[in-house]
Amino acid sequence: MKAKKKAVLMISLGTPDSPGWLDVASYLKQFLSDARIVNIPAFFRFLLVNLIIVPFRSFSSAKSYRELWTDRGSPLKYHMEDLTQKVQEKLKDTHDVFYAMRYKNPSLKEKLKELDHIGYDEVVLFPVFPQYSSAANGSFLDYSLKQIANWNVIPAVKTVDQFYDNEDFLNAFSENIMKFDLDSYDKIMFSYHGLPMSQLNDVYKEGVCDDRDCENGVEGDNHHCYRATCYETTKLLVNKIKIDPKKTITSFQSRLDSKWVKPFSDKVLEEFADDGVKNVLVVSPSFTGDCLETIIEIGDEYEELFLEKGGQKLDYVPSLNSNDSWVKCIVNIVREL
Repeated sequence: MKAKKKAVLMISLGTPDSPGWLDVASYLKQFLSDARIVNIPAFFRFLLVNLIIVPFRSFSSAKSYRELWTDRGSPLKYHMEDLTQKVQEKLKDTHDVFYAMRYKNPSLKEKLKELDHIGYDEVVLFPVFPQYSSAANGSFLDYSLKQIANWNVIPAVKTVDQFYDNEDFLNAFSENIMKFDLDSYDKIMFSYHGLPMSQLNDVYKEGVCDDRDCENGVEGDNHHCYRATCYETTKLLVNKIKIDPKKTITSFQSRLDSKWVKPFSDKVLEEFADDGVKNVLVVSPSFTGDCLETIIEIGDEYEELFLEKGGQKLDYVPSLNSNDSWVKCIVNIVREL
C-alpha cells in the first residue's frame, strides 16, 4: 500500500520583513488588526490600531528591531528556519515539514496554499507556543482551519493546542536553565508574555479567571486558562530542576495597559531591587524562540532597569530556538499524534 503524504506546519507569531519603519508599521498593523489580538468591536479596533497604536509605536518599535537585527535577519525567523531543517531531517521518512508566520512572511496564507497545491493526505498544525491562548494558538488554528475549509480536497487535519506539561518540553527548558549556577542567584523570575484579563476571562463558561485559584496551577476547569498554565509550567520546571519554590516568582511582561494579567515583570524587578535582591535569573517559558521580547525587553531593558534600581546582575536563560532537545520534543509530539 502506498504511504500517505503527510505534512507538519509549524506556526509562529511573526516578525517584520526588515527593521525599517514602514515594514515595522505594516507588521504592527497586521498583527493588531486581528480580532483575537485586540478583542474589541471592529470599528473601534480600526481606530485604535490605525490612528493611535501604529503611528505612535512604529518608531520606537523600529528602533528596538534595529537593535535586534542580525546578519541573518530576525532571530525569530532564522531560528524557525534552523528548527524546520532539523525537524525535517528527523521526520523525513514520514512527513514534509514547513514553517509559517501568522503575520508577515513566510505568510501562513501562502504556505497553506502550497500545502493545498502539493495535496497532502494529512496536515499537522503545530503552533510553537506551549501555553494555549486565544491570541496566539487560537488565532493560528482559527485562521488555518478556515483556509483549509476552502480547499477542494480537505485532508485529515491534526492540531496541537498546548504542550506546557510535555516531558520533552520540560526537559528541554530544564537543560537550558541548568547551564546556569542557580545557587548564585537570589531570585529566579519566570516571565511569561502578558495578555489582557478579558481574554483569560473568555475561557470560562461561567465566572471569570479571578474566581479560580489559577496561581496554584491547573485544576478544575482552568486547563485552558493562560494564567493557570503559566503557573503550572513554573511549578513543573521548579520541580524538575529541584530548587526552592520560595526563590521563584511567576510574572508577565509586554503589557499594553494596566488591565493585563499581573504581576508585571518590570514591577517585580523594581520590588526585588527595593528589597535588596542583587542577582536575578530570568526564564521565559512562553517563548520557544528568542525574539524582541526576550533579547531586547528582558536582556536589555529589564537588565538596565534592575541595575538602575540597585541590582547587581540580571541574566536571561536563552530560549529553545533550534536546540536538539526541542527538536526531539516536536518530533515526539508529531509521532504521538
